[in-house]
Amino acid sequence: MENPAAFEWFFRVFAFVLGAAIGSFLNVCIYRLPLDLSVNEPKRSFCPSCKKQIPWSQNLPLLSWLWLRGKCASCGSGIAFRYFAVELLTALFFLVIWLVFPWPIALIYWVFISLLIVATFIDFAHFIIPDEVTIGGTIAGVLASLAVPALMEQASRLLAFAWSLGAAALGYVLLWLVLETGKKAFGKKRIRLDAPTPFSWVRENDDAEFVVGDEKGLWSDHFARETDRMLLHCAEAQVDERKFENVVFELHYDRLAIGEETLQLDQIDRIAGVVRELQIPREAMGRGDLKFLAAIGAFLGWSGVFFSFFAGSLVGSVVGLTTMAAGKRAWSAKIPFGPYLALGAVVWMFFGARLVGWYAELLAP
Repeated sequence: MENPAAFEWFFRVFAFVLGAAIGSFLNVCIYRLPLDLSVNEPKRSFCPSCKKQIPWSQNLPLLSWLWLRGKCASCGSGIAFRYFAVELLTALFFLVIWLVFPWPIALIYWVFISLLIVATFIDFAHFIIPDEVTIGGTIAGVLASLAVPALMEQASRLLAFAWSLGAAALGYVLLWLVLETGKKAFGKKRIRLDAPTPFSWVRENDDAEFVVGDEKGLWSDHFARETDRMLLHCAEAQVDERKFENVVFELHYDRLAIGEETLQLDQIDRIAGVVRELQIPREAMGRGDLKFLAAIGAFLGWSGVFFSFFAGSLVGSVVGLTTMAAGKRAWSAKIPFGPYLALGAVVWMFFGARLVGWYAELLAP
C-alpha cells in the first residue's frame, strides 16, 4: 500500500539534495561569468589558487567543504566559505519553495531563485550583473509564463505571455526613468578635499588605475556615458614629462582637455600631481539593474516589479546611510543595487499575497 508521507519525505529530501547540487553549479557561474570564462569548459571545477581540477569525490555539495575544512586537497589553499554558503542557501530555498508552491510553479521558481542567487553574489563582488542572468532570465521568465499561465495568475497562455512581457518592459522602463532622472539631478559630485592631495592616473592596457589620496580604482569605473567628464583643480600636475601649475584638467574616458588643447589618453602613460578639488560623474545605478528588474518582472509580474523596486530602494538606502553614518563610505564607494532588488523579489515571492491582503485591510478595515 502506498505511503503518502514517505513519498512526501522523498521529494523533500530530493529538493534539498538537488538544490545543493545546483548550488555547486551556481558557484561555478558566480566565479566564471564575471571573468568571461566558460561555465562548460573545463567541465569540472578547479581550485582558484592552484587551478587543479577537483575530482568528483572532493566535489560533493556541502559535504566536501566540511570534510576538507574549507581547504584545497592539492595545495592547501583556503576555499572561501561562500562556496558552502551558496550550496546551503540554494538547497534551503529549493526545499522551502517545494513546500510552499504547487509543483509546476515550484519548478519555475527553482530557476528564478537560482538567477537571484547568482546575481546577488556577483553584484556584491564585482558590481555587475551579467547578461546571461538578466537577459537570459527575462527570456526564461516569459517562456515560463507561456508554459505555466498560473505564474501570472492567468488561464490563457497568450494572456500570461503578454502580462509577463509587459511586466518585464515595466521593470526596465521604471529603472530607466529613475536612472535618467537621477543623472539630471545628481549626475555630478563636487568634492572639496580637506588639504591638497596627491593623485595619479597610470595607464594599464585599455584601462588605467586612478588614485586620489587613499581612494583607488579603475578609470573605467568612473565613466558610464560618452558625455561624462571629470574636473580636477590641480595646484600642480605633470602629464608624462610636461609640467603644469594651477591648472584645471577636464577629463573624459578617452581624452584630456587642458584649456584649448586636447590630448588622447591612449597616448599618455602617466598623469600625476596634487589636486585641491574634483568633480566626478556618477550614476544612480548600473544598466545591469534595469535588465535585472526586467527579469524579475518576467517571473513575478507588475506587482512584483513595484514591490521589488520600493523594497530594494528602502533597504539599499538604509544600508547606504548606515555605512555613511559609521564613516565607512568613501566618496568613490559604490553600493550594488541588484542584491536589494533580489531581496524584494524573494519577499514578494513568498509573502506577496499576504502583503496585499494586509494592505487591503488597512484601506478597508
